[in-house]
Amino acid sequence: MRFFLLLLLISFFGCSSDNGTIKIKGSDTEVNLAVLLAEQYYFENSGLLVSVSGGGSGLGIASLLNGNADIANSSRSIKYSELELFENRKIEIDSFVFAQDAIAFVVSEKSSLDSISTETISKILTGEFQNWSSLTGLNMPITIYGRQSNSGTYDYVKEILKINFSPHAMQMNGNAQIIEALKVDASGFGYVSAGYVLDGNSKGLKILPVYHGGSTAISPLDVEAIASGEYFFQRPLFQYYRKVDYQKIKPFLEFEQSKTGAKIIQQSGYYPVDLR
Repeated sequence: MRFFLLLLLISFFGCSSDNGTIKIKGSDTEVNLAVLLAEQYYFENSGLLVSVSGGGSGLGIASLLNGNADIANSSRSIKYSELELFENRKIEIDSFVFAQDAIAFVVSEKSSLDSISTETISKILTGEFQNWSSLTGLNMPITIYGRQSNSGTYDYVKEILKINFSPHAMQMNGNAQIIEALKVDASGFGYVSAGYVLDGNSKGLKILPVYHGGSTAISPLDVEAIASGEYFFQRPLFQYYRKVDYQKIKPFLEFEQSKTGAKIIQQSGYYPVDLR
């Protein structure tokens, strides 16, 4: 209840233009983590309120451009086309990597699949593999659950695999929606941030260890493997901001780097940047 009331309070004050409020918008991958960080920050520093909302990395960067956000959460690097828009408006921006994330590839717990290669992932996501028969022996169409094109996770998976997604892939609004779909669809295959498949969230699901080439299959939940950079699908989580606003947001950025911030990041299924 306390957490719910705090979110209401943060959202209420976040709608104002008060200089005592930091508005964060963007990545769905980062939104739950950012809310937890904002909640703890509020209890320790009640003079500065933090409003957090999602909508995708693209939306966050657009909101920063239009002055509707102080920080844009992005699970991908800013695009050249987006940088041009800031340059055209003579807006100087900077970035801060506050955590790293691993992408989990997920199927129903009913699947006989125990691990998967990056090559097979590519063939599923492009639509080259459309049936589970060649992978599990079960004659059943593969349903792909992915993100919308404004998602940083969508861009990241597309770019690291150098693929174009199948036009038949289901484009879901967020990680939570993908997880819920996979729980009830034994034919499903999806990708989400590893932070979303911890504890009770993974019930009914199987998180697949991934191997690339001749490497050992590695789970996206393997802390030591992530720390050493061994997992193929791991990435930095960015926060972009206008340079002119740095002093305003600096206290919150420093909190994210603190021991308390690092603990929240780890407990949420993400990885502090000092693990690398």
